[in-house]
Amino acid sequence: MQISSAFDSGNIDVVSLDDAAHIQLTIRPDHNTEKFQWFHFALHGAAGQACALHLTNAGQAAYQDGWRDYQAVASYDRESWFRVDTRFDGQNLVIEHTPERDLVYYAYFAPYPAERHRDLIAACQDDDRVHYQCLGLTPDGQSLDLLRIGTPEEGKKVCWIIARQHPGETMAQWWMEGALAALLDDTDAVSQALLSQCVFYLVPNMNPDGSRRGHLRHNAHGTDLNRAWRQPSLETSPEVYQVRQAMEHSGVDFFLDVHGDEGLPYNFIAGAEGIPSWTPQKQAQLDGFKQALMAASPEFQTEHGYEVDKPGQANLDIGSNFIAQHFDCLAMTLEMPFKDNAALPNPVVGWSPERAAALAPANLKALLHCLRSDLI
Repeated sequence: MQISSAFDSGNIDVVSLDDAAHIQLTIRPDHNTEKFQWFHFALHGAAGQACALHLTNAGQAAYQDGWRDYQAVASYDRESWFRVDTRFDGQNLVIEHTPERDLVYYAYFAPYPAERHRDLIAACQDDDRVHYQCLGLTPDGQSLDLLRIGTPEEGKKVCWIIARQHPGETMAQWWMEGALAALLDDTDAVSQALLSQCVFYLVPNMNPDGSRRGHLRHNAHGTDLNRAWRQPSLETSPEVYQVRQAMEHSGVDFFLDVHGDEGLPYNFIAGAEGIPSWTPQKQAQLDGFKQALMAASPEFQTEHGYEVDKPGQANLDIGSNFIAQHFDCLAMTLEMPFKDNAALPNPVVGWSPERAAALAPANLKALLHCLRSDLI
């Protein structure tokens, strides 16, 4: 047997491969930090063997509650991912699986490959409605890609959507792929109505370096980008700095930041209720969007989510809080699960790339409802 992870978003270290029933591994922390949780690796030469892969440092992971009722994903072809038996004993995360083939991949969630990102950008720019811009280069020399859909015109709402500030939250980019497919679908009446009233700015991957390095939350410098919005730095958080510069140029009327949550098995929205300028009107905007999204998709719910910040206590280093305060607009964070969606479970695949992508058009429908209700 062999284990490899020297590929895009790979992350694992081998402690012992002597016994298929007791393979011992550790997850590498993000660069310049002690945080870890994302794993992605390949097991070679174990077809037909009952394997138990022990991730021995899982008890020190960033979000231990993320292991409760969690099942790892596996794939033979890197296209179709399925859930495999997984248990957590307080220290070890143990993946129990008998591979049918001699090459099988395991991951925390279905990876979104860098090549797929580049293909997505290239395909989108073929549409005449799309303007591509490289906002700058990341610390590792990758491009920070922005897609503008539609032409800025007086009276049009400026809608910004970003994804994958935290690179291990790959469901966010699967969601973004679904959003782009819907917005560029000539037969989608919701998208056509939106594009008549809005111009969209989308950053499908805010953190290309962390994505390629196999990080959970940080960029190449070890910066959590979603804690850098108030005072971004070209030295440590250039990704946020460049996006903020573009936002200052365009303005922002609507902002959605797409994420995944390790612990909560639900889709939910986190608002900016704790910002200093919060008003009943802003609360009506937030409530209106959430209710419209719940009506648009049974995958979304409002019962479970984060505790709401007390008045004036919001952390303005967080993207949605900063944008809501700075641009005086509706700004939200969409969270999706790493596990299954407990509100609508699917035991074979759990929450999956396909389900994440399918949730995106419902968000666009909710946005259109808010525009027609004069909430935005």
